[in-house]
Amino acid sequence: MLRLARSWPAAPERPWMQPVKIALLSPRGPLYRHKTGIFKKSLRYMPLTLPTLAALIPPEIPHQLRLIDEGIESIPFDLDADIVGISAITGSSPRAYELADHYRRQGKCVVLGGVHPTLVPDEAALHADSVVVGYAEDSWPQLLRDFSQGNLQARYRQQPGLQLGGRPLPRRELLPNGNFTVGHTLEATRGCIHKCNFCVVPTAWGRPLQHPVAEVIQDVRNMGAKRLIFMDLNLIADKEYAKDLFRALIPLKVHWGGLVTTEIAWDDELLDLAARSGCKGLLIGFESLTPEALKECRKGFNLLKEYSQVIERVHDRKIAIMGTFVFGFDNDTVDNFERTVDFVMTHRIELPRYAVLTPFPGTPLHQRLDAEGRLLHKDWSLYDGQHVVFQPALMTARDLQYGIEHTWKKTYSYRGILRRLWKGNLFWTALTANLGYRFYAHRLHQFYNCREPLLAA
Repeated sequence: MLRLARSWPAAPERPWMQPVKIALLSPRGPLYRHKTGIFKKSLRYMPLTLPTLAALIPPEIPHQLRLIDEGIESIPFDLDADIVGISAITGSSPRAYELADHYRRQGKCVVLGGVHPTLVPDEAALHADSVVVGYAEDSWPQLLRDFSQGNLQARYRQQPGLQLGGRPLPRRELLPNGNFTVGHTLEATRGCIHKCNFCVVPTAWGRPLQHPVAEVIQDVRNMGAKRLIFMDLNLIADKEYAKDLFRALIPLKVHWGGLVTTEIAWDDELLDLAARSGCKGLLIGFESLTPEALKECRKGFNLLKEYSQVIERVHDRKIAIMGTFVFGFDNDTVDNFERTVDFVMTHRIELPRYAVLTPFPGTPLHQRLDAEGRLLHKDWSLYDGQHVVFQPALMTARDLQYGIEHTWKKTYSYRGILRRLWKGNLFWTALTANLGYRFYAHRLHQFYNCREPLLAA
């Protein structure tokens, strides 16, 4: 149910008007808390959400701006802001609500956005003066104009027909890139053409979008970076676009990594161009070794060829692989854990990652498990990809939880690391990343079951 937003006084329309104080917050996740980790920094890449929102603030609105990523710094108890924007994923949504409620009690205007408020906007509205649903390229500037005029609405939605061309570049300088493992991140595309049933993307974001290749290249030039991460959910969703992008990257002599599907292995021109353009690592969602699981999650395109051939073809181009695997499909048994570890070791996947199947709200998977009465609870803080939140079909919830923890530890034992990396692609770079993952793999309870105080006083 929609609520009326609180009435906010209009800013006086005169050139000496006081600037609007805007704070943009990203709540912490379980792994991404500052002052932790083997390297005493957040084990992730610089996020683009807050810098992008900062760039979208209308130039005609005088303002003071502060960005706070809780993964790299504490959020102050008494935040000096008129309007607080908080971006939340499902796993961080309880923390986002906690922050939102706290600042509303202080009389501040709070706006919630991001994937979780997009999936469950009515729930988010209980904790905010306004909720932004979907992308924010047009709605966020309009929200700020309305706020400055005392006319804030309870709900803002990005209208159909969004185009990414001609938009301002993210203001990355507002976050200290030295606190991230990679500070130079960018996006060329958004969304994905596939409709995997556990993925929030089809429900939350809709059709895929693209930045013009020329603007992506200009962004790379402006950053002056030689090491990049593309944050795209599927960089090769449009293969012809990807080829044009890779060709344009070749003269820049950069090294980059990104997310793709197994389909990259079956287009020689695409894979060769990726290598020539400086690709040094690809995250590939293998998800499962069983055909039944791939059909269940609507990822049947992974069945087209043998995974071993995918890995071999990518490795032949001197490209390292971050392979992701999911446990908990209806056909999974306890045997899947050892089988997956053996596969990872045999094929020397440089940086394996494991997740528990998670029924995020709004997804077909959530709807099915909810209808079958198999959801154990709706504590969103545990919907993080590492906790079991539903009843598996062929094992107990305890078996599934224990199995994924054992899989992490065995894969990231010192012996397991050396077996996978020795004489492989990018040995020293991969070794550094593996030691970071080893740190977390042996401390999953510490990081995923923590309950920290609300705010830093």
